[in-house]
Amino acid sequence: MPDAVAVVTGYLRAALSAAGRPVPVVSRIPMARPPEFVRVERVGGTRATVVSDRPRLDIHAWAATESEAHDLAALVRALMDSIPGVRDEVTVYRITEVGGLQWLPDSETSSPRYAFAVEIHMRGRVL
Repeated sequence: MPDAVAVVTGYLRAALSAAGRPVPVVSRIPMARPPEFVRVERVGGTRATVVSDRPRLDIHAWAATESEAHDLAALVRALMDSIPGVRDEVTVYRITEVGGLQWLPDSETSSPRYAFAVEIHMRGRVL
């Protein structure tokens, strides 16, 4: 099965840039944290069929203020609605939100952060 995090981070980097909000989109929190960034993390999910996967992803948005973190997360949430299609040679069938926006200040730094969770249904690739 394809790496869902790689597919989504690549898509979001391009989509955020096209939306005029080019922020880093990462799978791990950077050691030197930028003022704002988005993190995509796989937290589970199941194989849907022998040829498709349904990973669950948590998506977090950090920014300088609570309002900016909210707006960045809301933008990413809206952009995720457009991910179905072929992304980096991977077919994405659909996206389902499984957890809406929530205020989730960073536990280590108290930095403003919002998060939401999705399930993404994607086709596997021939190995």
